Amino acid sequence: MIYVCIPSRNEAPTVGLLLWKIRQVFAAFPREYQLLVLDDGSTDSTADVLEPYARVLPLTVIRRTSAQGYAASVEELLRKAVELTDRPKRDAAILMHADFAHSPHIVPDLVRRIESGADLVVAEGRLAGEPSRGHRLLRRHAPALLRGVVSVPAVKDLVSGYAAIRLVALRNAIRSHAGHLLHTEGWAANAELFWRTARYARRVETVPSIERHDLRSRSSRIRPWETATGLWAARRVLRASPVPPAPSEPSPRREAEPQAVAP
Repeated sequence: MIYVCIPSRNEAPTVGLLLWKIRQVFAAFPREYQLLVLDDGSTDSTADVLEPYARVLPLTVIRRTSAQGYAASVEELLRKAVELTDRPKRDAAILMHADFAHSPHIVPDLVRRIESGADLVVAEGRLAGEPSRGHRLLRRHAPALLRGVVSVPAVKDLVSGYAAIRLVALRNAIRSHAGHLLHTEGWAANAELFWRTARYARRVETVPSIERHDLRSRSSRIRPWETATGLWAARRVLRASPVPPAPSEPSPRREAEPQAVAP
C-alpha cells in the first residue's frame, strides 16, 4: 500500500485536480494506494472541494477547525499512515504538497526506489517558474543554513517537501521519541523528518524533480528573509533534540511471505 499524504490549507483551486492527477498516475502505474489529506483549518472552500472526491477515490480527509501548522499536519498524516498499515516493512508513505509544486508524475520513480530496497527517497527539486529572485536564492541555499546540525547521507536538498518513506523506518523513528517527532516548522520540519527517519533507513536515495511555482493559483507564502531566519533559529531546536542512537540491527527490507498451513 502506498499512502499519499497531502497537507493542505486553503488550496481549494488545486487540491481536487491534484488528487485526480494522482489517480491517473496510479491508473497507469497500478499499485494499491490510499490518499490522506489533512485540511488544516482552511477558510476557503477546500472542504467542499474534497467532499465529492472522497466519494469516488480511496481518500481519507482529516479536518481541523483551526490551523496548527505545517509540521503538525505532516506528523499527523504520517502517524495515520503508520496506524493504518498492516505491513510496514512493505508499505510506504509519500509526502507531497497540494499547490502543484510537486508533480504526481514523479510518484512511480519514488515507488520503484522503495520497491528496490530504499527506505527513504527524497525528490530533490529544481525550481521552475518562480519569479522571485529572493525565493530562488533561498531555495537553493536553504540546506546550507542547517549545515553542521542536520545531515542525511546522499541528500543535498534537505528542505524538499516531496519524499517517500518506508513505513517501518517511519514507525521506528516515531517510537524512538516520547513526544512529537517534529519540533521545527516549515522547511526545517522537512529536514528534521529526513534526519530522524534516515537513522532507521538501510538505504537513502534521491530522484530529481522539477518544482513548478507557476502553476499555483495564489501567491507564494514564503517570505525569504523570515524563512531564512527561521531555518537559522531551528538549528538551536534541533541541537536540543538530537536523534537517538541508531538501532543495533536494521529491520528486514520486506515482509515475510505468509506460509501455507498444512491441512
